[in-house]
Amino acid sequence: MILLALTVSGDEVASAYTSRILTTVLVATTTSAATFAFTWWWARRRALQQWHNKEFLDRIIVSLNIFADGYLKIRTVLERSIEEVFLNKVAIAKVWAGARATTVSSPVMPIPREDRWFLLNFVLNAVAEHFVSGHIRRDAGLPVTTVRYALFLTCELVGDERIRKVRAMLIRADLLAEFPHMDSMPQLENPWHADRIVTLRRAAELYKKEPDNFLVLEVCV
Repeated sequence: MILLALTVSGDEVASAYTSRILTTVLVATTTSAATFAFTWWWARRRALQQWHNKEFLDRIIVSLNIFADGYLKIRTVLERSIEEVFLNKVAIAKVWAGARATTVSSPVMPIPREDRWFLLNFVLNAVAEHFVSGHIRRDAGLPVTTVRYALFLTCELVGDERIRKVRAMLIRADLLAEFPHMDSMPQLENPWHADRIVTLRRAAELYKKEPDNFLVLEVCV
């Protein structure tokens, strides 16, 4: 009788243990599936919302504005997720707030004075990585060409549907100080680049009034 009781008790224990294992696995599987489904749904919902609102604020594009041969030439220096450049959630929130406050006629981000240097410095550090070899050649005494660029943040509303994107602009500091197209239009590689001239005009006006909206970056090539 004692042996039978021990046998039954052992079987019950084994059954209970197996049941707990199966329950744990089932809960973990269900939770993982639910998390995956929610993440997929949330990402799709966010993408659809961005598409509907024409707001693509989760990435930042740094572009170089060149005036050469009578043309405005816009070239991309880098494009990254906004988290890769602004390494702080508060900084990202401030960039988004500034981006949403821009208009077609006022595309330069209105950033509180106390935040300007900090936000621009995040971008400057990301851009500077691309030109470090020139500074090393300069330090080694090798011949280089040095150019000073003004850096500032915008969120242009461009195109027929007025797409909103976070952009950091680079333009030669001397050109911004004496912008050559305040009342004229250069030749454009694309018709929609006329919006960029509007942005650069507003930036040139602001550069004279509030230069702390800009950082100057020295580039060696």
